[in-house]
Amino acid sequence: MITNDSELPWFESDEFWVTWAPFMFDEERLAGTSEEIDRIIQFTGLEPGNAILDMGCGPGRHSLELARRGFMVTGVDRTEFYLQKAIEAARAEGLDVEFLHRDMREFLSPDAFGAAISLFTSFGYFENQSENQLVLKNIYDSLKPGGTLVLDTMGKEVLARIFIERIWEEKDGTLFLREHNISRDWSWLESRWITVRKGEQHEFKISHWVYSAVELKTMLVEAGFKNVEIFGNLDSEPYDHTAKRLVSVARK
Repeated sequence: MITNDSELPWFESDEFWVTWAPFMFDEERLAGTSEEIDRIIQFTGLEPGNAILDMGCGPGRHSLELARRGFMVTGVDRTEFYLQKAIEAARAEGLDVEFLHRDMREFLSPDAFGAAISLFTSFGYFENQSENQLVLKNIYDSLKPGGTLVLDTMGKEVLARIFIERIWEEKDGTLFLREHNISRDWSWLESRWITVRKGEQHEFKISHWVYSAVELKTMLVEAGFKNVEIFGNLDSEPYDHTAKRLVSVARK
């Protein structure tokens, strides 16, 4: 068995992101990218030619789709494996996308973007809450006046409704196992993510904050955003008992 026993936080482990890439970015998720960007454009109201920040861009599926539609895109991520995949894909299509290897706590480009996106639960990784707050403040400062942030994560209320302690799935001969535990008064999710393939096992310990709609909205307001709307998915449906995600649309 191989575990992530490094002193580095889990989100800084390239081995984790490489190992779980086939699960997190399967064909079904990739196929939904174009429709997700349709919704993002509706939220932001931006026209092609505007600059957009993709914070936590991963392998660049959203950045690339935005570039295909004529937007000026900057994708920021700390995982070199994903960034290299994104760069190779952009080159293959002749797309001009700026991909930066940066820590989201440190990235700041004042008044540079008409919109910013943080999708697929790319927020809340840092145990020190002031660092998560700093990420929001950096995004706020990087937006032009009137700019919009679309932040998509798994809401506390949604997770409480659908919570399953253990999940087993198999894809292409690999067994993916996830074991979840909630702590800190329903604010902190701790998980064991395990893959088993041909007798070889990899295990990673994952942990991050889980926010309610009110908690996340409060953080966005504290970061400076004046107008914050909450939705239950990217289709602008209400954040109620049927919500599937926690989507915050915050305007500067």
